[in-house]
Amino acid sequence: MSVLAKQSFSLSGHRTSVALEPEFWAALRALAAARGQSLSALVAATDAARAPDRPLASALRVLALAAAGGG
Repeated sequence: MSVLAKQSFSLSGHRTSVALEPEFWAALRALAAARGQSLSALVAATDAARAPDRPLASALRVLALAAAGGG
């Protein structure tokens, strides 16, 4: 099992940290690069679009899986 890696972001004017497995961060960085945006911009867009009852870490994992063709 992978150890979680924590990244910090400024979302809607406040700092927040998200802990994901390194493999998910790698997939999200690749997705952001393919879209021509920063990882921070990708996380902010995902945060803004997620359902209020879905944790940000969960939304990011689902996004990474969908981008990899798994969802």
